[in-house]
Amino acid sequence: MYQALYRKWRPQTFADVIGQQHITDTLRAQLQSGRLSHAYLFTGTRGTGKTTCAKILARAVNCEHPVNGDPCNECAACRGILDGSVLDVTEIDAASNNGVDNIRDLRDETRYTPAQVKKRVFIIDEVHMLSIGAFNALLKTLEEPPEHVLFILATTELHKVPATILSRCQRFDFRRIGAEDIARRLLDVAAGEGIELTEGAARLIARLADGAMRDALSMLDRAAAAGAVDEQAVTAALGVLGQDDGIRLAEHLKTGDLAAAVSLIDDYYNAGRDLASVYDQMLGLIRDALLVGTSKTDVSALISPAYSVKSLQKLCDGLASSTLIAWSRVIGEALDRMRSAANRRVEAELCAVRLCSLGAEQYDTLGGRVEALEEKLKHGVPIVAVSAQTAPARRADDMPPPPGDADAPPLPDDGDAPLWAAEEAGQSASAPQPEAAAKPAAAVWPQWPQLLENLTGKINTGAHTNLKLSAKAVLEDGALVILCEDGITAMLAKAEPTMKVIRAQVEALAGAPLKIKVREAGDEPKVQKNAAVDEIIGRAKAFDIQVKEL
Repeated sequence: MYQALYRKWRPQTFADVIGQQHITDTLRAQLQSGRLSHAYLFTGTRGTGKTTCAKILARAVNCEHPVNGDPCNECAACRGILDGSVLDVTEIDAASNNGVDNIRDLRDETRYTPAQVKKRVFIIDEVHMLSIGAFNALLKTLEEPPEHVLFILATTELHKVPATILSRCQRFDFRRIGAEDIARRLLDVAAGEGIELTEGAARLIARLADGAMRDALSMLDRAAAAGAVDEQAVTAALGVLGQDDGIRLAEHLKTGDLAAAVSLIDDYYNAGRDLASVYDQMLGLIRDALLVGTSKTDVSALISPAYSVKSLQKLCDGLASSTLIAWSRVIGEALDRMRSAANRRVEAELCAVRLCSLGAEQYDTLGGRVEALEEKLKHGVPIVAVSAQTAPARRADDMPPPPGDADAPPLPDDGDAPLWAAEEAGQSASAPQPEAAAKPAAAVWPQWPQLLENLTGKINTGAHTNLKLSAKAVLEDGALVILCEDGITAMLAKAEPTMKVIRAQVEALAGAPLKIKVREAGDEPKVQKNAAVDEIIGRAKAFDIQVKEL
C-alpha cells in the first residue's frame, strides 16, 4: 500500500530533523548526560517537527544501544516502538480526548511500571485542546510523576496552555523551517523516490509551504502524481501563481492596464485557482518588492526564493514604495471582503479596478501621494490629463436650414397670431426647430506650461507636483479655470498662500488681472432646463414670432 511521503520520510534520528538544530542538540546533550526532565513542552507552527522529535525522544530514552544521544532504531525497544507493539509508549490526541475522565484514566496508568522498556512515555498532541478540568486533573501528576514516567506535550497554540502547565514543563520553541532547507530536503526526497524535480519547482514549493516541512512533502506528493515536477506542474497541481504569473500581473497593475489584469484574473479563475490565494501571493510579492526597492543593502537572503532580485528591481522602477503600500492595503481589504462575498470572482476583479486606479484616499499620507506622482514623472510614465467636461460646439453643417420664404406658411395679418394658426394652415405642430446655440467649448489656456515653470520654488513642492501632473487650465467665460483631477490637488491649489502666488503669476503672464477659479473635474455647474418652455420658444422662433425671455 502506498504511503504518503511525509510519513515515509519522517526523520528517525535527531540528526535527520531539518531546521531545529537548537532543539535537537540540547536533547541529545541531555540524553548523553542523563539529565532528562520529567516533562517537555514542544511548541511551534504546524509541520515543524514537534511530534517527530517527541517520537525520537521516546525511542532514545528507551534505546538499548543509543548512538550519541540518537536511538539506534535496531534494538528490540526501538523496533517495538516504531511498529507500535510496545504499549508503554502512548500517543494521545487531546483534540478527541480532552475530558476530565480521559486524563484521570491516563493518571491511573502512570502508577504501573513499564512492562517492556525502561520508561513509560505519554505523548499528548495538541494539548491546548484539553478542558480546564482536564488541565487541573493533570497538574499534580505532571509536577511530580513517578520515576518511570515521561510526559511530552505538543501544541501549536501556546497561549491557550495555562501558566500552571507551562511552569511544570521544559519548553522548546520550534522555528519555521527556512525555505532553502526545505528545498534541499525536497530534492533529496525526490532523488530517493525517483521523482524528476527541478530546482525552481523545489523553491516554489518551499515558498508555499511557509516553513512547514510536512506541507512541503504533501505538495510534492500531489505535484508528482502527473510525472516530472517543474514550476508549471506545481502551479497546475496546487492552483497557485508561478513566478512569471505574479510578476506579469504586477506589471499590468503598475501600468494601469485594467483589461490585461482582469484577463489574467479570468485565466486564473478558469484554471481553477483560488483567487484569494492569488492575491495572498501578491502580498508576498509586494513585500519582497518593498524590501528590494527601499533597502540600501543586499536583501537577497530575505526575499522569497521564488523571485530574483533582478526581476523585483525591474518591477520597482517607476513604482514608489507608497504605491506598493497602498496596493497592500487595497488587497488586504479585498481579502477581508472575499471571505464573505457571494461572488469572489467579482470581488477579485473589483480589487484589480481599485489597484489600477489608485485614488488619493488609498495613500497613507499626502507625502506618499506626492512621492508616487514624482516617481511617475521621473520615469516618464504618461499621465492622462482630465479634459474639461464642457459641451462641444455644434457644427454648422449639423444645424437644420432656416425656413425660406417659399416654405414659410401663410400667416394672418395679425403678427400676434397664436401658434395653432400654423396647424390650421396645414403645418404640423411638431415641425423641426433649430436648437439653441450650444455653449462654446472652453479653450485650453496656452500659457499653462509657462505658469507651472514660473511657480517652481515659489509654492509648496507637493502643491506644485500635483498641479503639474493632475491639473490643467482652461479659459471659460473670461475666467481662468484650473481643472484638477482629484480633490487633493484642488485642496492644495485653493490654499490661500498658493492661490496668492498663482494670481500674481497669472497677471504677469496675461498682462491684466484674471478671475481664477479652482474646480475638480466633473463638478461643473449644470444649467437646469425646462423642456416644455424650450419647445414653445423654439416653435415661436421658427415662425418669426418675437419672444421675450425673462
